[in-house]
Amino acid sequence: MKNSSNFYKLQIEIHSEELQKIKRKLVVSSTIRLVVFLLACAGVYFFFGNAKIVIAIIALAIAAFIYLVSKHSGLQYERDLKRKLIEQNETELDVMNRVFHHLPSGEKYKNPLHFYSQDIDLFGRGSFFQYLNRTALESGADFLAKLFTENEIDAIPKKQEAINELSEMPKWRQQFSAIASLVKTEVSAAEVTDWLKNYKTFVPQWIKPVSLVFSVISVGLIVLNYLDLVSGYAIGGWFFLGLAISGRYLKKVNDLSSDTSKIQSTFEQFHKLILEIEKENFSSEFLSEKRNLVVNSEIKASDLLKKFAKHLDALDQRSNMLIGVIANGFMLRDLRQSYNIERWIKAHKESVPVWFNAITFFDTYNSLGNFSFNHPNYVFPKINDEVPVLKVKGAGHPLLKEATMVRNDFQINSEEFFIVTGANMAGKSTFLRTVSLQIVMGNIGLPVCAEKAEYSPIKLITSMRTTDSLTDDESYFFSELKRLKFIVDEIKTDRYFIILDEILKGTNSIDKAIGSRKFIEKLVASNSTGIIATHDLSLCVAAEELSGVKNYFFDARIEKDELFFDYTFKPGICQNMNASFLLKKMQIVD
Repeated sequence: MKNSSNFYKLQIEIHSEELQKIKRKLVVSSTIRLVVFLLACAGVYFFFGNAKIVIAIIALAIAAFIYLVSKHSGLQYERDLKRKLIEQNETELDVMNRVFHHLPSGEKYKNPLHFYSQDIDLFGRGSFFQYLNRTALESGADFLAKLFTENEIDAIPKKQEAINELSEMPKWRQQFSAIASLVKTEVSAAEVTDWLKNYKTFVPQWIKPVSLVFSVISVGLIVLNYLDLVSGYAIGGWFFLGLAISGRYLKKVNDLSSDTSKIQSTFEQFHKLILEIEKENFSSEFLSEKRNLVVNSEIKASDLLKKFAKHLDALDQRSNMLIGVIANGFMLRDLRQSYNIERWIKAHKESVPVWFNAITFFDTYNSLGNFSFNHPNYVFPKINDEVPVLKVKGAGHPLLKEATMVRNDFQINSEEFFIVTGANMAGKSTFLRTVSLQIVMGNIGLPVCAEKAEYSPIKLITSMRTTDSLTDDESYFFSELKRLKFIVDEIKTDRYFIILDEILKGTNSIDKAIGSRKFIEKLVASNSTGIIATHDLSLCVAAEELSGVKNYFFDARIEKDELFFDYTFKPGICQNMNASFLLKKMQIVD
């Protein structure tokens, strides 16, 4: 953690110095543009009587101005990139101090019917998603949420290798994320690929040769007029002929321009992101596979995307009066640019989703690599196919401050079930969420908050925060029964780690005890693995009567009229409860 902090502070210092240099260059650039404008005005003023010289001065000034604007835009982009890099490093320093509630919370990904996400604070304010997520693209955030919730146990060693490699590439990760954060889109990547897939061409094939010949003739007529060999009427007639040809397709070009203006920025920035992927050689199998999706053709994907971005930008320039009218009259420019766009779409529309998916993948995995980099003391679980399912030394919850965190050791084997008892606030729920996150993080390929961990991959299913539904006119008890039925149905078809917190809370204590005992018997008979936390000590008898059931507890002590917790996971049954003591202590009852 300390090394990560030093890295971020150094990067802020480096990028801040470079930002100041870029700002000075921008001042110089603005000054030069002003000088060019003033010189052009002076030239026009002094040679006002000579039309040919004035036209030449204006043409040169426009060319110079376009060049200078392009250079100035490049400097502005570099300035914005540096600002994003500084912002990234400042964010990481904040998060290290547990200041992260201002970051995107992932609220939209909440799903109370999911296998576990609602119970273990994966999404929402103060969630694990909010703590870990650094995606810059909406598609990246969506993919990260998918990884959090997909409950898949395949290829974990490959995922671990990829995340570990990215964790050792902080500068590359930050550069990629900074570029991605500058992508401003009106439509999502999915909408872009759908538009490309369903696009219908309208530009005739003859436009390419005709527009070239038309442009050559136009230049010839202008030169001849400049030499007083052709009258202005001939140029005017030719110009209006060009406008007539362009006007025939005006509505369709307008529609195309409207659509492409919404995706232009996407392709301008995505080609830069693809270039970052192409430039890097990855050693891990997973990252190499994703990189190969964009570099397995003769022409680089970044070059193709850059070319398409230029086509889109060229069409967008039609809004300029000089280009939109004059260039169309003399060069059939709109039709030629539309033709270039359509030809590109036809050739590469099938590849675009593949390239976009690669960008989304790296945007998402950068967050995972960043998490690993920020937690150098976390460990990647050693994957095995035998017992134990989970054997952890020094397990903790990643959202707790390490300085005050109480870590616990535990081992649960396949087809074992723990019954955990304990006083209120003694740490039962935190422990359940810690174990849950160990499994979720292990399945994603992340390092876990522990000193040492062994893991036999298993899917997770929980029931910890059942709520009633006024919308569906359901009682709390009925909602909980539906959840338990969901669990019973799922474990018939797959292997799950089951975590339950105080089941059947919606009925009386006697009924609850009987029902809970029968449910535990059913889970044990199904050879399930898991943990159930409860205040009902009568359930602890199951450990004496059912094979594979073990009792553990979290203790509470009352010393000198004060309540103390050690938050330590221990074998046995809790003997000390604290509800009555707290009611008196807070003067709720006598």
